[in-house]
Amino acid sequence: MDLRLDRLSVALGGTAVVRELTLTAPAGSVLGLVGPNGSGKTTALRSVYRALAPSGGVVWAGGRDLWRQPRRETARTVAAVTQQHQNHLDFTVTEIVAMGRHPHRGHGGPLDADEERLCLEAMARVDVAHLADRGALTLSGGELQRVLVARALAQRPRILVLDEPTNHLDLRHQIGLLSLIAASEVTVLVVLHDLNLAAAVCDRIAVLAEGALVALGGPEEVITTATLKTVFGVDGEVVAHPRTGRPQVLFAVPPSPDTEGTPP
Repeated sequence: MDLRLDRLSVALGGTAVVRELTLTAPAGSVLGLVGPNGSGKTTALRSVYRALAPSGGVVWAGGRDLWRQPRRETARTVAAVTQQHQNHLDFTVTEIVAMGRHPHRGHGGPLDADEERLCLEAMARVDVAHLADRGALTLSGGELQRVLVARALAQRPRILVLDEPTNHLDLRHQIGLLSLIAASEVTVLVVLHDLNLAAAVCDRIAVLAEGALVALGGPEEVITTATLKTVFGVDGEVVAHPRTGRPQVLFAVPPSPDTEGTPP
């Protein structure tokens, strides 16, 4: 299912945080949002999963206005993993992942065999099956993050929204999650601060600054030394990854003025 933001604007407290943002993610593609802090990335995502109503424009999913359809229908279409984790009390991992099936169920009671299988598969895909009986309060930040991704996968959405999904994850699980995203058949909208991770996983990247779109294209078109300088205010070198050819950013951290020239 394709996702399209059509001149999306969002205001908070009378201040425009996102300004006439127009983006399209074709079905099955991965669209990344990058930009400095406060550039409107998370706010735009919140309008996609219906946590924050637009002040202007439309969010289209498969040609339908997401904000004009029943919430349950939206929940069957869009799954989100956000930075602000809800208080899960001490539900077990199995119970949290099973919550992903709620939008598809018209009644209470236990999951049927097919739904249990979906949940088990989702847990296995993000390496949390061994945590099935653990309570949420006993999990590390990275473990809980993977459980919430499993819940989103169990929801079987057609659009997956991820806000900094690699936060708290160790290197192995960062790579595993990004590989899962890249191989996914769903449409993915993801916010990432790490430009190298964005270049590795995204088909297209949108660069935001002060709530507006400043660059859009493939990783090679967007991740450039000029973008680093003008948008992020840093100097860096962009080179091709020796295996994939995708751009990689190299930074040289300057020495502190207090230590520059100090003998070892």
